[in-house]
Amino acid sequence: MTIDERKVTSTGVIQNLILENRGKLSISGVLDVLSFDDQVVILETELGLLTVKGENIRINKLSIDTSEVIVEGEISYLAYSDKESEKNNKSTFMSKIFK
Repeated sequence: MTIDERKVTSTGVIQNLILENRGKLSISGVLDVLSFDDQVVILETELGLLTVKGENIRINKLSIDTSEVIVEGEISYLAYSDKESEKNNKSTFMSKIFK
């Protein structure tokens, strides 16, 4: 497989994450920025919630038209979580409180 070939998931969505020297992260397929500060950025993407952690993090570019975000800083952590599992965890937590 060449670099230009991209794997399409079962949902038909293509999403790219390009991390350059742990200092610049380019992300495509971003739907919304849910929260951010200088240590954590949480993005809603077409493939789930993406959490980016590190130090001195800032959003350098946010393009609604192209669904792209560029995050810069000292990036040390990237993780996806499923949108549905997040909703299920919240409802389970709330149901426990109000039992």
